[in-house]
Amino acid sequence: MQDRRASSGPADPRFFARVGPFDAATLAEAAGADLRLPRQGVVPQDGYVGIAPLQAAGPRDVSFLDNRRYAHLLEHTKAGLVIVAPAFAEKVPEHSAALVTATPYLVWSRIARLFHPRSVSKAGIHPSAVIDSSAVVDPTAEVGPFAVIGAGVEVGPGSIIGSHTVLGHGVQLGADCRVGAMVTLSHTLVGDRVTILPGARIGQDGFGFAVGPDGFESVPQLGRVLIEHDVEIGANSTIDRGSVNDTVIGAGSRLDNLVQIGHNAQLGRCCIVVSQAGISGSTVLEDYVTVAAQAGLIGHIRIGAKARIGAQCGVMSDVESGADVIGSPAMPFREFFRNVAVLRKLAKKASGSAKGDSDKV
Repeated sequence: MQDRRASSGPADPRFFARVGPFDAATLAEAAGADLRLPRQGVVPQDGYVGIAPLQAAGPRDVSFLDNRRYAHLLEHTKAGLVIVAPAFAEKVPEHSAALVTATPYLVWSRIARLFHPRSVSKAGIHPSAVIDSSAVVDPTAEVGPFAVIGAGVEVGPGSIIGSHTVLGHGVQLGADCRVGAMVTLSHTLVGDRVTILPGARIGQDGFGFAVGPDGFESVPQLGRVLIEHDVEIGANSTIDRGSVNDTVIGAGSRLDNLVQIGHNAQLGRCCIVVSQAGISGSTVLEDYVTVAAQAGLIGHIRIGAKARIGAQCGVMSDVESGADVIGSPAMPFREFFRNVAVLRKLAKKASGSAKGDSDKV
């Protein structure tokens, strides 16, 4: 058997398509970066063939440095082209060309996408897929094995539907969407260029019930889920449909794996919600809010634009725009760490007192 550890760089061709090569000028134009030619040697006449980390890159590879912790790798890299910030431009080896930019990681992303573009749909419907006669599937879309597409569903051009995925009655999917395997969508309208990773559950009943004399009575969940353009939703995440209002995921937002969004929640543009975070019903996140891993937000609160919620934070009231909070209950970063410092001093003092008392015995 072939050595499973064998690799041809960070993009194993068994899993990742590659295009190219590209010359330096084309890469600089695509990335919007300043090209600096090698101080010694020349750029490859037949172009660069791919991307690789500094320590593994060769003369026809593109690499990058974005974190000072790895600056020592820059000196010894054999990469033919390196993406760096202006502060490191003079430290690029003499044999390497450089793309100099204030945003190395963003440029790296663009270059990587150039070599490894987003998957293109293989137009057609697998024979095992089940599609209602009233559904409208664009001829350029791809529908995988055992997918189920219900009545009145619309699937836009260039979209890909993974195997065993279910699109329930009336679901609309825009152009160039990517829906992974074993996803379920119901009561949902999806914009263009949306990515939904495997196992996500979107549009199911929200957690709504009333208390009656004989126990709980479920409240009908009559809203929808609206997913705007360019959203990415992680694997095994869940988004409940609204109870009366809609649940909204704003354009450009990113949801990590294992995220829970409650009914009627409203996320603005370009919000980030990291793994295992939970946002309760009717909570509003304004634009560019970040919610770190395992944070929990109670319902009916508002998080202001560009606020940042720390990991494992318990948010029980509104948060002002631009604020950074952490802890449970949530408090400003400085206050939290000041409290931690005070507690440590008290604990140390108490420990010292206890030791002194024991010595007297």
